[in-house]
Amino acid sequence: MKGPTLARHLGAGAVAVALLVPVSFALEPFRAFQLATVAAYLCATAGLTVLTGLNGQLSLGHGALMAVGAYTVALSQTAFADAGVTGGWVLPVSFGAAVGATVAVGALVGVAAARLRGPYLAGVTLAVAVVVPALTVTFDGVLGGEQGLSVPVDPPPAGLGASFPYERWQLWIAGAATLPVLLLLGNLVRSRYGRTFRAVRDDEVAARLAGIDVARTQVLAFVVSAAGAGVGGGLLAVLAQSVSPGAFSLTLSLSLVMAVVVGGLGRLAGAGWGAVLLVALPDLTHSVTGLVSFPPALAQRMAGNLPLAVFGVTLVVVVVAAPGGIQGLLSRSGRALRSRPDPSTTHHP
Repeated sequence: MKGPTLARHLGAGAVAVALLVPVSFALEPFRAFQLATVAAYLCATAGLTVLTGLNGQLSLGHGALMAVGAYTVALSQTAFADAGVTGGWVLPVSFGAAVGATVAVGALVGVAAARLRGPYLAGVTLAVAVVVPALTVTFDGVLGGEQGLSVPVDPPPAGLGASFPYERWQLWIAGAATLPVLLLLGNLVRSRYGRTFRAVRDDEVAARLAGIDVARTQVLAFVVSAAGAGVGGGLLAVLAQSVSPGAFSLTLSLSLVMAVVVGGLGRLAGAGWGAVLLVALPDLTHSVTGLVSFPPALAQRMAGNLPLAVFGVTLVVVVVAAPGGIQGLLSRSGRALRSRPDPSTTHHP
C-alpha cells in the first residue's frame, strides 16, 4: 500500500535534494546554468499545467506574469542593495514579494477570466501579455524602459570556498525555489482542490449541481498558476542578473503554452519535459544553424525565429503522433511493457 501523498512527495523531494548536490558538482558551469534555467521554466510550466490541463483555462499571458515576478525581484533586490542590507534571508524575501505581486495580478486576471470562455478568455490573457511589457517602457523611470534593470545578487557564501563556481550556486538557488513549488502543486493536484479543478474542467454545469463554486475555483486556479509563474520569473531574473521587456515577450507566453502541450497537458511530469524543451530546442537549433553559413541578415532573423518555428513543428508532430504529449507516450509505453507476458512464466504443452 502506498503511503500518504504528502509523505511520498516529501520523500521524492528528499531524493531530489540528495541527487542535486552531486549532479551540480559533476556538471560543467554552463550545463549547471542550463539546468537552473530549466528549473525556472518548470515553475511556470507546472503552474500553467494546473491552470490549463487541470482546470481547462487557456492563458496566453503567462510570460507577462513571469515578468511581474522578475521585475518585483529586481526592484526588491535593488532596494536592499541601496540600503546596504545583505544576508541569506534577502533573496527569499524578494521571492516572497514576487509571489505576492503575481498572485495579486493573477487574481485580477482570474476574476475577469472566470466570466469569459474560449476566444474571449484567450483575448484577455493575450492583452495581458502585450500590456505588461509595454508598462515597463511607459514607466521607464522606475522599470528601466527597454534597457531594463540590473538584479544585484550576493555571491556564494564564503564558506563554500573562493573558487566555488557561481553557476553551481545559481543551480542550488533554483533547486531551493523549484522543489517547494513542485511539492505544493503535486499535493494540490492530489487533494480535494485538484479534484474540484478537474470537475470544473470536465463539466461546469455538473460541477455547479454538485455544489462547487465554479467562479471561485477558476480564480483559485489562476492564482496558483500565477504564483508558479512569479517564482519562475524571479529565478530568471536572478540567473540573468538583469530583467528587460524583451525577455518576456509574447513569444515566451506562446512557448510556455506549446511546452505544456508537447510535454503532456495535465501532467506535472509533462511540465518538466516542456521546460527541458524550452531550454534545449534553442540551443539545438543554434548548434545546427552554426554548421551552415548564412548571410548575416538572414542569420540574425533565423536566430530569433527558428527556435519558435522548430517548437511549432514539434507541437504539430506530437499532437498528431502522441496526443497525450511526451509524458503520455511514455506512460502508454510503460503500461504496454508491464502488460506483456513474462516468457519465463509461459507454459508450453
